[in-house]
Amino acid sequence: MTSPDEQAMLRALVLAEEAAAAGEIPVGAVVLDDAGRIIGEGRNNREETHDPTGHAEVVALREAAASLGSWNLESHTLVVTLEPCVMCAGAILQARIGRVVFGAWDAKAGAAGSMYDVLRDRRLPYRAEVIGGVAEDAATALLRDFFAQRR
Repeated sequence: MTSPDEQAMLRALVLAEEAAAAGEIPVGAVVLDDAGRIIGEGRNNREETHDPTGHAEVVALREAAASLGSWNLESHTLVVTLEPCVMCAGAILQARIGRVVFGAWDAKAGAAGSMYDVLRDRRLPYRAEVIGGVAEDAATALLRDFFAQRR
């Protein structure tokens, strides 16, 4: 039996695979409500939409907020295959997401503990619980394979 976080990560990995198939960096994300149901999902779509904010996290947050009819996602969890960047960390905090679960660490641009720790910065008025490394091997393999094919 897998936990709701692990089940959500499996869905996020499918979304990441869809992103890769579309020529996007393979990142997928889902937002869970407090009962563990998916209420928003997204995948990277910057190339497709020509939108610099087209990161999986932002797409999933927008869908979840529209689904709820509210920007405030305080009791919700964001599950994403890659550690959020600074932009996404800012969006996560603005949405008041309570928990962030991610797969692969991003040593070059991560903002949840690798390069920066925006999500837990005590100087900010809101912080999120962060759990990293869930299905890390699968998430890392998707990214590694994607970039190996591009080189």
